[in-house]
This record gives sequence, C-alpha cells and structure tokens, in this order.
Amino acid sequence: MPRRPTDEEITRFADMFSAIGTEARLRILRLLLSAHPDGMTVGDIGAELEIPGSTLSHHLEKLRNEDLVTCQRESTFLRYSANTSALEDLLGFLYAECCTRNRAVSPQSITLCK
Repeated sequence: MPRRPTDEEITRFADMFSAIGTEARLRILRLLLSAHPDGMTVGDIGAELEIPGSTLSHHLEKLRNEDLVTCQRESTFLRYSANTSALEDLLGFLYAECCTRNRAVSPQSITLCK
C-alpha cells in the first residue's frame, strides 16, 4: 500500500495543478516537454504558441513558482525547461491512488502513448 501523502504534499500538488489549470500554461508545459531536455528560449516559446511577451512572462513565472519549469540564463536569453522530476512527483501522486490502491484505472492505459 502506498504511503499516505502529507498535508504539505497535498497542498503542493494542488498548487501545481492550479498552475497548469489554464489553457496557455498547459500548452507551454506540453511544448517544453516536447523540447526536453534542451528546453526553449522565451522568444521561441512565444513564437511557437503565439503568446505575447508580457503574457508569456506571467505564465512562465507561475509555472516556475510551482517548480514545474526551470529557468537558466544564457547571455541575454532565458531558457526554460520542463522540470520532469516535479512532474513525476505530481503524476506519482495521482498514480498511487488510481492505479495501485484501488485499480480504478489500468496502469497500462495511462503509460502507453496513444
């Protein structure tokens, strides 16, 4: 039986879900996952998703605050990458209940790419 998450972990995961709870931030995160492990510069993200710079900065800041993305300065550019370890924690939190404890969802149905 998986260990029970602490109240702090549940709060952390709820904040992470809240951060990806907008269409724009979910699109950003999916794009960064597709560019893993290299990540993308802010300009490339904005161009790909057609999000204005000021709006994009707001979304990236929210994702960074919840540790879903990392940021590294490269000269005058900022390069963002998906934080896959944080995403593994988040998915593991859901997986522990739906696929191991009560088998509500078959593990194979979510781990196979469709």
